Amino acid sequence: MPEASTETLQIAKDAFQNFSCGLAGGDWSPFLNQLSDDFTFWFPTGSFKGLNRGRERAREFFDSVSRVFPEGLTLTVQQITSNPTTVVFEVRSQGSMLEHAYQNQAAISFEVRNGKICAYREYLGVVFQLAQQLSS
Repeated sequence: MPEASTETLQIAKDAFQNFSCGLAGGDWSPFLNQLSDDFTFWFPTGSFKGLNRGRERAREFFDSVSRVFPEGLTLTVQQITSNPTTVVFEVRSQGSMLEHAYQNQAAISFEVRNGKICAYREYLGVVFQLAQQLSS
């Protein structure tokens, strides 16, 4: 499969940097400003499970993420994979989730169209969290 263009890859990397800053400190405005008007996002669990549409819904989602990780969450990129329209960041995350130590692995996918992020999907490695819950 062909790789993303240099422009698509740079747009996605810039968006990922703003996404990471939002997770770390709670200011989602720079990331939200990079979203297209018809933005969609997929999330695998909770009240946002499934397909969500629109910037306002995205703002609600990311504000709720900041409430779950009030001290912020740090992402470390392990690998980037791309095609002409989609860039996937495989990451490890570390922080505190509602006052409990948190570590996870995830794949975060951004779809790029016309210089904007038009879709976001996240695939979580929830096995670690389930193991913690089962052993508690």
